[in-house]
Amino acid sequence: MHRDSPETDADPLRASWTGGGTAVGFDLDLTLADTRAGISAVYAAIAAESGVHIDVDVVAGRLGPPLEVELAHWFPAAEVPAMADRYRALYPGIALPATVVMPGAAAALDAVRARGGRVVVVSGKNQADTERTVRFLGLPVDVVVGGLFGAEKGSALREHGVGAYIGDHTGDVDAARAAAAVAVGVATGAFDAAALTAYGADVVLPDLHAFPDWLTGFVTG
Repeated sequence: MHRDSPETDADPLRASWTGGGTAVGFDLDLTLADTRAGISAVYAAIAAESGVHIDVDVVAGRLGPPLEVELAHWFPAAEVPAMADRYRALYPGIALPATVVMPGAAAALDAVRARGGRVVVVSGKNQADTERTVRFLGLPVDVVVGGLFGAEKGSALREHGVGAYIGDHTGDVDAARAAAAVAVGVATGAFDAAALTAYGADVVLPDLHAFPDWLTGFVTG
């Protein structure tokens, strides 16, 4: 669903900032955290253990949907639950040490907090690994919710009063829509700026380096 008039829909968020801050939501993978190398390494380990060929470059190029969806591309449906369990067992020791902060992420979070806002991370990654990743990277966030994708994120965003949601995937646009929040796309994942715009994001930024200036202009605009 696309908005016909994002400027009008954004007015409540502007009003909430003038009232002393609001909550801003962020996706995790390829929005705040560059997990490509780590996730690729986990899939490579699973491929070596199972003897099943997995093209890790293909996997890294379409991060976003739930783990089970990706595993179903490589394993029969009956094997997916066991492979998901194995993936999650391997993840902390293999993927976490290879995870780094996305460019501009620290300044983006600082921009929200400097205005008295709260930072809410809502990710498709399972709860435990979402928390581990945020903690490992030292991200200053107020709320961490994992295990939700696409429009499913809407309930968590509404619960925590999120007025804008920032993410790299079209599913993150769906999340913002489900929460009646401003959808801010960042072209740092599988979808470029044109694809995010065509899908209906209210705002599209090249990366998070552009977020503080956008936030300043948005709040004062």
